[in-house]
Amino acid sequence: MASKDHIIDVPVLRRAAMDFLARREHSFHELSQKLIRKYPDAEASMVNDVLVALRQEQLLSDERFVESFVRYRKSRGFGLQHIRADLLARVVSEEIIARHLFVDDEDWFSIAEELTLKRLGTGAIAFGSKLHQRHLRFLQSRGFSTREIRHVMDKRLDYSGQSSASDS
Repeated sequence: MASKDHIIDVPVLRRAAMDFLARREHSFHELSQKLIRKYPDAEASMVNDVLVALRQEQLLSDERFVESFVRYRKSRGFGLQHIRADLLARVVSEEIIARHLFVDDEDWFSIAEELTLKRLGTGAIAFGSKLHQRHLRFLQSRGFSTREIRHVMDKRLDYSGQSSASDS
């Protein structure tokens, strides 16, 4: 346990948890990890008890966290696969994720199109060019599916030049 000068008890942990939650929603696991990092001498069972109480009081909710996280990450230009991986890394249940992330969500196409417009402008790009390959990798890294990438890129590709000297 901590020295007598720094006694870590339930009210201290609860206040810290509430401070974190005041800034944004957190998953149960994520908040647990933050509290353990902030108070390494705190007993894990005490941290868990505080978080369980917050969950029972509906102040901590993985459901609200996922809803907020998905909305924010979509607004930042990320695709389903990337968002899903981030949520799994935060130890959120597959069931909750499935309620908020949908493969057939039309938003994925518009998000990918917005990113493409922002990065490439309105002009056509040569099929197979370095720019084409780089943008494919970028969209993949952002978590978009092959179908979504193909849909967006088909509108922009110039197949006539295949790979121009300036792009190679």
